[in-house]
Amino acid sequence: MKKIFLLLGTILITAGVQAQNITDAFRYSTEELNGTARFRAMSGAFGALGGDLSALQVNPASSAVFISSFGTITLSDRFNNKDVNYFGTSTSNNNSEINFNQAGGVLVFKARNNSPWRKFSIGANYGTTNNFEDAFVARGISQTSIDQYFLGYAQGTPLELLQTREDETISDLYQFLGERHGHGAQQAFLGYQAYVLDHDKNTPENTQYNSLIGAGSFNQDYHEVSTGLNGKFSFNFGTQFKDFLYLGANLNAHFLNYDRATRFIETNDNAGSATNEVRFENNLSTNGDGFSFQVGAIAKLNDRFRVGASYESPTWYNISEENTQYLETNNNAGERAVVNPNIINIYPDYKLRTPGKLTGSLAVIFGKRGLISFDYSYKDFSATEFRPKNDSEFIDQNNNISEELQAVSTFRLGGEYRINNWSLRGGYRYEQSPYANETTVGDLNGYSGGLGYDFGNIKLDLAYTHSSYEENPRLYEVGLTNTANIDRKISNVVLSLSFGL
Repeated sequence: MKKIFLLLGTILITAGVQAQNITDAFRYSTEELNGTARFRAMSGAFGALGGDLSALQVNPASSAVFISSFGTITLSDRFNNKDVNYFGTSTSNNNSEINFNQAGGVLVFKARNNSPWRKFSIGANYGTTNNFEDAFVARGISQTSIDQYFLGYAQGTPLELLQTREDETISDLYQFLGERHGHGAQQAFLGYQAYVLDHDKNTPENTQYNSLIGAGSFNQDYHEVSTGLNGKFSFNFGTQFKDFLYLGANLNAHFLNYDRATRFIETNDNAGSATNEVRFENNLSTNGDGFSFQVGAIAKLNDRFRVGASYESPTWYNISEENTQYLETNNNAGERAVVNPNIINIYPDYKLRTPGKLTGSLAVIFGKRGLISFDYSYKDFSATEFRPKNDSEFIDQNNNISEELQAVSTFRLGGEYRINNWSLRGGYRYEQSPYANETTVGDLNGYSGGLGYDFGNIKLDLAYTHSSYEENPRLYEVGLTNTANIDRKISNVVLSLSFGL
């Protein structure tokens, strides 16, 4: 084996075929329970209540319920605990983060001259919709090697594309493959140049490959670290008609940033293995912006009962991605091969349409003593769609989405009881799995509690939320599709300060 390949400087390229998949579509279509402490203490069941800045994200008519102008800012301390099982080996991973979670305000204008339109409201609110901060390790002994990943891309690729020519460097050919043949050809090239794969026939037309790693057992370590968030700025208009109807609309500007680094290490002592250790690293950086809108209404049926209904449109994202790769192999003779193209793959921008959502709500008010509220939401994840739709890669991915994802129901129940200036709150929520198999990501169950104190023009609220679900993500989408079982528990301590404007 060659000792080492030369490392070259960074070069920007544009790859011809996208590397996006169903996991990306799911990630950018989901939402966590985020918002003010009062909102989260009641598990977000605010669709028929209003009167809270984060309730705008459920029902934009919420702003019209405010009696006077109002503002809130929120901080959250998030704890993410994971128990990971990979082929019988268990690891635990924990991380925490304090973040600025919400800020917003509503201006209320009361009507004059006995108009049936009692008041108008204009509001703006920022809220985190999903937090991508995460880290975990999956460690165990597998019967499937990483060679299957590279073989999955290599079969059918002409050998002449994987061999450098005279005066052509590793970086030159990696760049060329990205520009002309795309992500898959680059993966085949990495595997071939790092002695994971070998050709069946040493001819330029050869398209069949075999592994240089012998069959048997493989010690595998998979490390994944991600950062970033998905956020939303909502610009709201609301109005109250007479004493029973509240109407509202939001225009939402979305942004997302997501960075993920993965490191995979595999070793073996299998008979017939020319390669005994593989180290494979990938770094992904994603940025995007999007747009959506919402409309909603809240009706007071009488002094005790309120109902609400809202519609949130799909979000239309424009997303850009780039990544880098590194592959290193070793054998028991001490021979080392490094393939470090030092290339940043800049993929063509693509569009993602996430599904819309319908919400129906009911609240029961017990005078000034307390309330109970219930929300039901429906969201069809199978309608998620990569665009342009005529892109051959996206046709396959959209078919996978429609087959593997499903429509889901979400239930939220919350209550509040007031004792003088104190408020005691609690809630429960259930979110159905977006995956049809209900194992890739399982159902979510969550509960919450909190309290608040009203000082007059200033209110202070504190909440605790806890949710749990299981997931079984694939390490890679091609070849090495082993799954790691992750029992995930997410807790938040939330503090909000509210004040009259």
